[in-house]
Amino acid sequence: MATIFSPSPIISSSTATATSVNSIATNKTPPKSQLCTTNKSRLTSLLTATLATSTLLTASPSLADTAQTYHLYYGTAASAANYGGYGGNSDKKASAEYVYDVPDGWKERLVSKVEKGTNGTDSEFYNPKKRTEKEYLTFLAGFRQLAPKDVILNNLALSDVDLQDLIASADKVMSEEKKYENGQIYYVYEIDGVGAHSLISVTCAKNKLYAHFVNAPTPEWNRDEETLRHIHDSFKTVG
Repeated sequence: MATIFSPSPIISSSTATATSVNSIATNKTPPKSQLCTTNKSRLTSLLTATLATSTLLTASPSLADTAQTYHLYYGTAASAANYGGYGGNSDKKASAEYVYDVPDGWKERLVSKVEKGTNGTDSEFYNPKKRTEKEYLTFLAGFRQLAPKDVILNNLALSDVDLQDLIASADKVMSEEKKYENGQIYYVYEIDGVGAHSLISVTCAKNKLYAHFVNAPTPEWNRDEETLRHIHDSFKTVG
């Protein structure tokens, strides 16, 4: 009877083998939670790499877009009687008496004959986003050489009400004399007003006095100082 009820060696062996196979199969298959974690990790890495690539591709053009470009303006300093050129066919580059850079995108304001005849304004350009951010040039005939720096600035203010107000309310007025290799002297002024900033360059050539102005309200000055200083430094007489 003991032999009948004892466990069968064949059944025990078969059971053990099945248990061993199931154990091996279970060990080869990772838990579902582990699979999800691995997949999420790979997805996160892929998204991070894609975002980084997209950021680089987007950033490159934006850096190029912020670089200011310029074009050269040729000024003739013609009298009011000859305003607009001789018969409208004058080559401005060939007859230019001065040049300066203009930021691309700025607009030219046409100067009237009356304005040219009264205060000597010869040319003007402005930022269309803020018209009071501008550069312009005035000239006066009959000046063989420069007077002292303070006298020149005061004389310029006599025909420019805005300049008078700026000087009157200025926190600081700086002046400097520059002499170039050809011996030509330029007076350079910087006026730091309460609500505006101005850079002025003055020189004499061809029996004329030329004054180049760069003006901007304080917010625009703080934003565009590099551009404004560039166009200020670009002014010179030619010919």
